[in-house]
Amino acid sequence: MTLFAWPKTAAFDRVVPKRKVYEHGAVGSALKERFVQQVEKITWAYKLAPETVNLPATKTVTEIQVFRVTLKGAELDRGVLKAIDRAIPFPLIFELIQGTRIKVAAAYKQSLRSQKGEGDSSRWRIGNYFETDWQPEHTTRQPLPVALDMVSLYEQLLSPLVQNGITHVKAQSSAPEAREPPAAVYAVTAASKQADRVTLEQRIELAEAIAAQQKEIQRIKARLSREKQFNKRVAINAELREAKHELERLTQQKGASNGY
Repeated sequence: MTLFAWPKTAAFDRVVPKRKVYEHGAVGSALKERFVQQVEKITWAYKLAPETVNLPATKTVTEIQVFRVTLKGAELDRGVLKAIDRAIPFPLIFELIQGTRIKVAAAYKQSLRSQKGEGDSSRWRIGNYFETDWQPEHTTRQPLPVALDMVSLYEQLLSPLVQNGITHVKAQSSAPEAREPPAAVYAVTAASKQADRVTLEQRIELAEAIAAQQKEIQRIKARLSREKQFNKRVAINAELREAKHELERLTQQKGASNGY
């Protein structure tokens, strides 16, 4: 349910030159090299706006843009997505294309309005990225969720990514041989209902806290594997147990939030 059927009325279909992203996305030489190595084409595919989806704009979300990024391989540095996000002054939903596969990725993007005026939304806070698993590009798409305005639509487009964003991370943390996934990248295995009483921001904060705690556990494990002194290993093991208990508490909190 994370692949949506974008309205034909919202089709934009404009190729975005990489140099335009470089100019507006604060791209350094190392990141430019990743663009060259990893990105085949960037397309501004859809423009979800009041006139194209028949929903009123809000102060925080006036439009939502859908970008299709065609990859040269299966890997994509998240700095590439963040550079595109910085270059475009609207919330973005990314569809990543590699061969005949597709995945969806997005970060919660908030306007930081200037003190000079409520309408100045030139600055943005871009959160961590959530993404789905790869799936066939011709997977059946779902209709857009019912929404009252643009901010409600944005939250419901992000909600499946965030709500189930911990599933893969939690499964990996239970396996001793599991390797840590890239920080703040979450694999989504299924969509679920949006929690009524838990806000999108709260669910994102919880998802990020769980990912950070798992990362801390991996750091402690690395220290433990390097340590040879028995007394220090005992202390590190105690630290590891506490960290695992905190991860369990956070994941239980996440599970409880689903029931609100």
